[in-house]
Amino acid sequence: MIRRIIVTADDLGLAPDVNAAIGRAHRDGILTAASLMPGERAAEGVAIARRSPGLAVGLHLVLTDGTPVLPPDRIPALVRADGRFCDSMAGLGLALATSRAARDQPRAEIAAQFAAFRATGLACDHLNAHRHFHLHPVIAAEAFRAAAAHGVRAVRIPWEPPALIRGVDPAARTQPRALAPFAALPRRLVARHGLAAPDRVVGLPWSGSFTADRLAAVLPRLPPGVTEIYLHPATASGFPGGAAGYDHPGELAALLDPAVRAAVAAIPRGGYAAMLG
Repeated sequence: MIRRIIVTADDLGLAPDVNAAIGRAHRDGILTAASLMPGERAAEGVAIARRSPGLAVGLHLVLTDGTPVLPPDRIPALVRADGRFCDSMAGLGLALATSRAARDQPRAEIAAQFAAFRATGLACDHLNAHRHFHLHPVIAAEAFRAAAAHGVRAVRIPWEPPALIRGVDPAARTQPRALAPFAALPRRLVARHGLAAPDRVVGLPWSGSFTADRLAAVLPRLPPGVTEIYLHPATASGFPGGAAGYDHPGELAALLDPAVRAAVAAIPRGGYAAMLG
C-alpha cells in the first residue's frame, strides 16, 4: 500500500483573508482540497473555487460557531438571540440527546446546507464539519445519511495516531484514548452508508499553529494509506469569525514552503474522491 495525501483547508467562504489564502495555497503551494461554509461569504469562496479547477471542494457543515442557512426561527434550539449558531457544543449536544424537537432541527439545517452547496454548481468532493461536530452521534447519523443521499462519497473522521504526532512534537496534546469510541461510531456509519474516509487525519493538536517545520517533519513519517492533513490558512489573523490565537498566515506559509513542496513531490495527492476512489 502506497502513501497518499489529501491537503485540506477548512473554512472556505468565512472571510476574504481565508478565501484569498486558499486560492494562493492551491495555485502556488500544496493545497488540494477546501471545505466550503455555505452560510458565510460563500459567493466569494465559490468564485475562488471556480478559478481553481484542480481544487476539490466539499461541504464544511456548520452547526456551531457560525451562520445558519435557514432562518433562525426555523431552528430555535440551535441558535442564539443574534441568530448565529450556539457556541456551546456541550450544551447543544445535551439538547440533541434529550429533545426530539431539537433533533429535528439539525436535520433541516443539514438539508439546507446541502441544497445551498448544490446551488453553487460545484461538485461536492467530501463532507466534514466545523469544529468536528459530526462526531456527535445524532449529527453523524443525519450528516452521513444526507451525504449518501446527495451522492457525496467521502467524509472526514478526525482520528489521529498519537505516536505520529509525538514523533514530531513530544509535547503535543494528542487525542485522549477516551475519545476513541467517538471516532469508532462514525466509522461504522461510514460503512453503513457506503461512504469512504481517510485512514487518519493530521493537524488536530496543531490547529492554528501548523508550522512549516511541523509539516515538513510529519510528511516523511506518514504511514501507508490515505492521510488527510488539514490547516486553516488566511492572509491575516484577526478577521471576524477567525479563531483567537490562530496563526493563520503561518499556516499559509507552511503550505507554500519550498521544503514542504519538495517533501510532497513524490507523494500522490489530491481531493478525497481522487485519493479514496
